[in-house]
Amino acid sequence: MTVWDRPEPPTRPVPLDRERIVAAAITLADEGGLEAVSLRKVAGRLNAGPMRLYGFISTKEELFDLMVDEVYAEILPEEQPRDWRAALRVLAHRTRQAALRHEWLADLLGRRPALGPNGLAVSEATLAALDNLTDIDTVMRAVETVSAYFTGAIRREITNLRTERATGLSKDDWQRAHGPHVTRMLATGRFPALARAVHDGAHVDAETSFATGLDWVLDAVAAKLTPSA
Repeated sequence: MTVWDRPEPPTRPVPLDRERIVAAAITLADEGGLEAVSLRKVAGRLNAGPMRLYGFISTKEELFDLMVDEVYAEILPEEQPRDWRAALRVLAHRTRQAALRHEWLADLLGRRPALGPNGLAVSEATLAALDNLTDIDTVMRAVETVSAYFTGAIRREITNLRTERATGLSKDDWQRAHGPHVTRMLATGRFPALARAVHDGAHVDAETSFATGLDWVLDAVAAKLTPSA
C-alpha cells in the first residue's frame, strides 16, 4: 500500500496530519536542503514525538514523495495552455520557478514518475495537450525529451547557485579570478574554437539561456510531430 492509499491515524494527543508534516519538512528543506530533513527533525519542528510520525509516513523516501507532490501543486498550470508547445513551455518554466523557490527539488527531479495527485494532474495536463496529435509513443518521447532538457538545465543552474554560496564567488568573480590562466592557455593557439567562444560569445543570464534552449528543443519536437501540430 502506497502512502497515498494508506489512511492517516488519529491525531491526538498532539494535532498532527500529513499536511502539517509535509509543510514542516518543506520548510526544513528550504532552509537547509534535503540533508536537513529527517523524521526526527520534522517531529521536533512540530513538537511531536518522532515515533508518532511513523503512523503517517513509513520512510524518508515517502516523505520526499509527499514533498515533491506538494510542490507539483505549484507547477500545475492554472489554466490549460492553448496548444502543445505552450503546454510544454509552461511546464518547463513553472518547474524552474518552483526549483528556484525550493532548490532541493532539483535533487529529486528525474526520478520515477510522481504518483501523487498533483504529480498525476501535471502529467495529465501535459499529455492532454499533445493528445491526438500523433501516436502515443511519439507523444511520450516528446515529453521525455523536453523533460530531460529542463531537468538538466535546472540542475545546472541550482548547482551554480549553490557553488556561489559555498565559495562566496559570483560567476563574474570566478571568471575574473581564473581569467589570467584562461588568457594564457588561449594565447597558445591550441584552443581556437574555445577562444572564439570566450571572446566573441554573448554572455546571457540563466533565464535567457533556459528559454532559448527550451525553444530549440521544442523546435526539434515539432519536427517529429504530424504537420497538424
